[in-house]
Amino acid sequence: MSKNIVEKIDDRVKIRTVLASVSDKTGLETLIPGLVAVNPDILILSTGGTYQAIAQILGEKAGTCLKQVSDYTGQPETQGGLVKTLDFKIYLGLLTETYNEAHQDDLKRTSALAIDMVVVNLYPFSEAIAKKGVTPEEARGNIDIGGPTMIRAAAKNFIRVASVVDPLSYPGVLEKLKASEGCLSLEDRFGLAQKAFDHTAAYDRAIAGYLASQPFGSVASCYHSGE
Repeated sequence: MSKNIVEKIDDRVKIRTVLASVSDKTGLETLIPGLVAVNPDILILSTGGTYQAIAQILGEKAGTCLKQVSDYTGQPETQGGLVKTLDFKIYLGLLTETYNEAHQDDLKRTSALAIDMVVVNLYPFSEAIAKKGVTPEEARGNIDIGGPTMIRAAAKNFIRVASVVDPLSYPGVLEKLKASEGCLSLEDRFGLAQKAFDHTAAYDRAIAGYLASQPFGSVASCYHSGE
């Protein structure tokens, strides 16, 4: 398999399509209207509770710039939201490179969109395990899969995609967008990627530390074997 080497990128990328899925909805009431104000033609793809929150924030405007991820991918969410964003069209949109003809052909073939920004934060694992009497099964249920995957894909592709993982970053991101006609620079995207990988690394360390602290007996007692 030949290795793809990127030789050409755009320093400034206009934010046209955003993927939003957050456990911590702090700051959405500022971020979302700000994104729409900067680019009235923006499309926001979202899931579950985040979709509902954004729909309430936008009101009538939601009809023109907000879409359920399931409507975009054609795949309904599974029970309990187990699988919402793990879809080929989503990851093609996150990982595609602007000047790669094969990637652009794949976008056309699948009617997929290049996603320019993810606004994602993760299931509150650390908060869950801090609760008194939490069981290994309750902890396991708070291990996020789709969130870290989206963050890592966006951060890996910082040459085109902005990964926004911290509500405290929202005002700064909006300020830069307003100052640059709705665009973020390579320097902006690289800085956000640094924060994103730090975020997922801390999350994985918390999970690994918790699992390492659990005696197998306490884990096994949560479940009934079918054998």
